[in-house]
Amino acid sequence: MRAAPSRPANRRHLHLGLSFPFGVGLLLAMVACGPKEVAPIAPAASALKPGLAYPEAPRDDVVDDYFGTQVADPYRWLEDTDAPRTRAWIDAENTLTRGWIDAVPQRSAIADRLHALWNYERFGTPFHQGDRYFWTRNDGLQNQSVLYTTTDLDTDPTVLLDPNTWSTDGTVALRSYAVDKQAHHIAYGVSDGGSDWVIWKVRDIATGKDLDEDLRWTKFSGVSWLHDGSGFFYSRYPEPTKALADLNENNTLYLHRLNTPQADDQLIYQDPEHPRRGWDATVTDDGNWLVITGSEGTEPKSRVYVKSLQGDWQDDPPNQGVTRLLDRYDAGYYLVSSQDDRLIFWTNKDAPKGRVIAVDIDKPDPADWIELVPQREQALEYANRVGGHLVLSYLSDAHSAVEIATLDGQHVRDLSLPGMGSVGGFAGDPDRDETFFSYTGFTHPTTIYRTDIATGETSLFKSPAVDFDPDAYETHQVFTTSKDGTRIPIFITYKKGLALTGDNPTILYGYGGFGISLTPWFSVSNQVWMELGGVYAVANLRGGGEYGEAWHQAGTLANKQNVFDDFIAAAEYLENNGYTKADKLAIQGGSNGGLLIGAVELQRPELFGAALPAVGVMDMLRYQKFTIGWAWASDYGRSDDADQFPVLYAYSPVHNTHPGTAYPATLITTGDHDDRVVPGHSFKFAAALQHDQGGSAPILIRVETRAGHGGGKPTTMVIDEVADRFAFLVRALNMNVDVDMDMDSKPAGAAR
Repeated sequence: MRAAPSRPANRRHLHLGLSFPFGVGLLLAMVACGPKEVAPIAPAASALKPGLAYPEAPRDDVVDDYFGTQVADPYRWLEDTDAPRTRAWIDAENTLTRGWIDAVPQRSAIADRLHALWNYERFGTPFHQGDRYFWTRNDGLQNQSVLYTTTDLDTDPTVLLDPNTWSTDGTVALRSYAVDKQAHHIAYGVSDGGSDWVIWKVRDIATGKDLDEDLRWTKFSGVSWLHDGSGFFYSRYPEPTKALADLNENNTLYLHRLNTPQADDQLIYQDPEHPRRGWDATVTDDGNWLVITGSEGTEPKSRVYVKSLQGDWQDDPPNQGVTRLLDRYDAGYYLVSSQDDRLIFWTNKDAPKGRVIAVDIDKPDPADWIELVPQREQALEYANRVGGHLVLSYLSDAHSAVEIATLDGQHVRDLSLPGMGSVGGFAGDPDRDETFFSYTGFTHPTTIYRTDIATGETSLFKSPAVDFDPDAYETHQVFTTSKDGTRIPIFITYKKGLALTGDNPTILYGYGGFGISLTPWFSVSNQVWMELGGVYAVANLRGGGEYGEAWHQAGTLANKQNVFDDFIAAAEYLENNGYTKADKLAIQGGSNGGLLIGAVELQRPELFGAALPAVGVMDMLRYQKFTIGWAWASDYGRSDDADQFPVLYAYSPVHNTHPGTAYPATLITTGDHDDRVVPGHSFKFAAALQHDQGGSAPILIRVETRAGHGGGKPTTMVIDEVADRFAFLVRALNMNVDVDMDMDSKPAGAAR
């Protein structure tokens, strides 16, 4: 399958959160070790606040020395998720949070409206392989989307994979899949409880039966099939001792042959001298070459190696026959397509906003490269090949613009889009001009289009019918100025006719990291928030990819404070321009965005009425010690570096709460076994913030079970979390919402 990702092809997504912010993770749970019953933790007398008594969180005498600076870490014990006293603390915190939220009388009505509005048919973007089409569909309230296939778009498709049958609670998910060239088999990855660990299986498409094989200990890996369908390439890690805690290192590339055990897989490439390098493999369009892309964590750079798949290559020992094509590690290179012995890449080499080049395998020197698409003012997010054309997806002030070009880069046409939104899809085949793409916006549910790249003819394929009136809402893009004068975009969406009195409850969302761009997206939860009278705003911060690699780098390492300053400037804009005021403004973000929220609420607590940090990286001095955390050092830096330590220490949320400060109402969300951002981050932040809270606003933590960092979360769990979050805001922001409200009432002219 040659589907277009939301970032350049083959980029390894080791970033913290989702590449698209559809709600953030509540994570995988496991049974606690130790006694089956643990005595409940009593409220600590020293933690009494008006109306709240926080569970006791003992402060141990743990101190670390960082280059002569003594740093206390009193809640180190909360890093051990399965320890009896941690489990008891989790139970006590959940009881406190549940009681506070359940006391909100509007919670039930909010949940009912979410269920009603969520119940609409949703589609993934189709792709074609062999003689078949494939796409996903969710009938509305299914916990997981179902993968369908058909040979004819005019006939009803058949179910190929239904994850809803894999578990009773909906928490076993289809994480990824790839179809072989003849569409005889599909390899598909299964994730249990939202874990990043994936088990790959293989299904015979004609019979619907699985082959008797499982591939384990894969993470952040796709698969790429040999053209004869006899097997596929994938990467995996060594089996860990503790799957949810051990560092993920020594990634290795293998070839798996169908109907053989994993133990017999052929080792293709390994690099034990560099244990933190990870490897992706892609078979070229003609099947003649294996293109191996190597990266180190989330750093926006890559290496490209090639191996011929002609002749007796299958007899090669590991690493033999692998040619280091682009090995300077000076930029990112992501394969777009191939033409015989010429490879086409997206790259940011000498082009921070991206360009497209062609590299001959036998002449890889940069002097011999052919530039097909030069860098422009807009950031080139990705390129795909469809038939005899290139599809170029640009970002124009954080929303999509798409151009069709010839294979040598000559402009053919611009693709007409419905408005200011985001596109995805454009799965390509060198022999077909047909492709599909999705379009979405803040008030535009994801709609699927079918287009002929050669002629430009485009038609509607699937359009959802959502129980709301998009014409009743409006989105504006405004710009504000950050502390250092940088221009920062903000998307603001709300119900038409809303009076900008400065008294509107508002959610400000942000991320600001790892080159991830926040472009417009449709969310049912946002619609319910606006029905409640709320304003929804998204700030495009430095650290993201909205304006290319320079924009990203301006929010990393010693520049990380720029991200927080940008977000604070966005909040001040909303308050200074009549949208809201401090005690009505809630801030929200997840993963790296959770770090953002934790940092800014500590730096400017008077600016916000509520904070919603989810699955956040809160301990900046120890994040690299768990699972894939080491991979984020290119954005953050490391505390064991004498120059980088003081930067991290200055904003690390766990280390920057101050006793007696009045912090805004805070609802921290995480899961007790997130294996990407381990939950100890959120546990320690909650304990520290509760201990130091000098005001009366609640500091609560909601710890979910049987869910992951974000991917694969079942619909029922998502709705439950959103209902809790909005109920929390109704109470924390003192929103004027009638307990007997008719949440299903619609404006005049609304679609039903």
